[in-house]
Amino acid sequence: MTTILDRTAPRDLAAAPPARLSLTPKTALAGQLDGAWWPYSRDLETELPALASVLDETWGRITRVSVNPGRWPVVPHTVAVAGRVLHVGWFTEQDPDKLILLSYTVGRWDLLVIPPETEPAAAARLMAAAAIPGSTLTAGALMANESVIGRGGRDTRRREATWEDEGGTCMSPFGSPMGRSPLPLPGNGGR
Repeated sequence: MTTILDRTAPRDLAAAPPARLSLTPKTALAGQLDGAWWPYSRDLETELPALASVLDETWGRITRVSVNPGRWPVVPHTVAVAGRVLHVGWFTEQDPDKLILLSYTVGRWDLLVIPPETEPAAAARLMAAAAIPGSTLTAGALMANESVIGRGGRDTRRREATWEDEGGTCMSPFGSPMGRSPLPLPGNGGR
């Protein structure tokens, strides 16, 4: 996949859409993830300011972000956020579906990164699953599970279409539509 980013176009950060974010409620249960983030694009320089501004209010000032470069076409060293600098690092060993956020005063948070092109229903499932307190599922496991569920959803739609195409008729164990039994039963004229 090739992504082209136009670095010459001016950015209007005030008009940027709000961050799509789901966070784990504050609880004593520690899990693998602290929530999920569904960016609008794969441009970290555009996406991180909105995320950081929301999290600064919720968790405290974010100072560093770590990503896997396999999911981001360009990983800048720094990103300007509200008059300050957010440092961005990358590690190929890091789960490609996870974003690590660091703060000097508060600690570390791990977020599932939902690909921008994800269908809204799948993204909603992933955001809910990543925000379950105490969950032992990793970002990679959640994405793998969603891949299976997504294929299952297509199978369900196909089965429903088949049901409708066949008239939605219940079949008897003998393979004939119920209510039209070839067997003589009392009340249907057979003796």
